[in-house]
Amino acid sequence: MKSITIKGSKRESVGKKATKALRNAGMVPCVVYGGEEPISFSAEEIAFKNLVYTPDVHTVVIDLGGETVKAILQDIQFHPVTDRILHIDFYQIFDDKEVTMEIPVRTTGNSRGVRSGGTLRIVTRKLRVKALPENLPDFIEADITDMRIGNKMYTKSLKTDNYKIMHPENTVICQVRTSRTAIADVDEDETEDGAEATEAEEAPAEA
Repeated sequence: MKSITIKGSKRESVGKKATKALRNAGMVPCVVYGGEEPISFSAEEIAFKNLVYTPDVHTVVIDLGGETVKAILQDIQFHPVTDRILHIDFYQIFDDKEVTMEIPVRTTGNSRGVRSGGTLRIVTRKLRVKALPENLPDFIEADITDMRIGNKMYTKSLKTDNYKIMHPENTVICQVRTSRTAIADVDEDETEDGAEATEAEEAPAEA
């Protein structure tokens, strides 16, 4: 998984006045949990642009003046009116410890059901996975090529070589639904077999 580096400074004072002063200066107060003790720091709001305002997910390297901490985004608070970032919680990760993270699902391929006029409906756009940090995928690939009208794809059909999906196997990822413009979605082999059977039925019996 790709990583983003965020440069920040440790916070000595974490009271309301200090926090308000940081926000007024365009800084975001943050806390890293998961280690021996929480780490409070602040960083410029613009530093989080590529972490927050993107559909992609990343691990984070927090640079605190030479001391680095590896983490993942855990929670974020926005201002209800301006949508400015008010506070961010991170969770510290370690190379030898598994971590749980939500990973986006991306569909690949051209569904035969969609080609026949069906509509692809994405049911689950993100999945929680558990893995060592180095094995966290950038996204989970769902190949819809063979999906026909009426078919559903479940988590049990996804490839998960180095990570575990933390959802039931019958969780629906996507489905191809019928529509008014849909045409019969039949295998070519089935069509040929049907045609041969029809010809055999119509053929006159030998005397």
